[in-house]
Amino acid sequence: MKEAKAPLAGVSRETVERLHRLEALLHKWNPAINLVSRSTLANAWDRHILDSAQLFTLSPAEAMSWVDLGSGGGFPGLVVACLAADLRPGMTVTLIESDRRKATFLQQAARDLGLKPSIIVQRIEEATPQGASVVSARALAGLPLLLSLAHRHLGAGGLCLFPKGANWREEVEAARKDWHFDLATHPSETDPMAVILAVKALSHV
Repeated sequence: MKEAKAPLAGVSRETVERLHRLEALLHKWNPAINLVSRSTLANAWDRHILDSAQLFTLSPAEAMSWVDLGSGGGFPGLVVACLAADLRPGMTVTLIESDRRKATFLQQAARDLGLKPSIIVQRIEEATPQGASVVSARALAGLPLLLSLAHRHLGAGGLCLFPKGANWREEVEAARKDWHFDLATHPSETDPMAVILAVKALSHV
């Protein structure tokens, strides 16, 4: 079994095993649905599982509702649901995914893993506003559009967590033309070129 690196520090052995089952489900389903890039499958544990888990470690301990936008293969949404079941059992986790085939995977994977996230099969901009404590999205859109999508579902005082690559500064500069927000950046533990953007106090310019 792969070691529980920093993003999984403190989680139970059962949760690590559950995450390994999620990794196995990804390998099983990906040839049919293309949940993630095939080039990343060989290193799925670091590229998808741990990369998603680090978002949970950046969320406030008091956050009790999490919405993941464009959940796709369940990253970070299903990983967050796994960790929440162990470390924050009262937290609700909602996955929004408009692609019905990917949503079917999310539903089946959740059942197989013994998780009960809410899965909304709708476009993000059409789903009922969720008022979440935390909104996440991974590889979904550029930051200007991402903030527009997240704003609809973010509760008062809420936090957005978005992994971004080497061009994150340009995305932030573009987003500030239309949005006011407080920003903190955290180095990615899985990619030396990437950061996680932590956005608060989001409002239109």
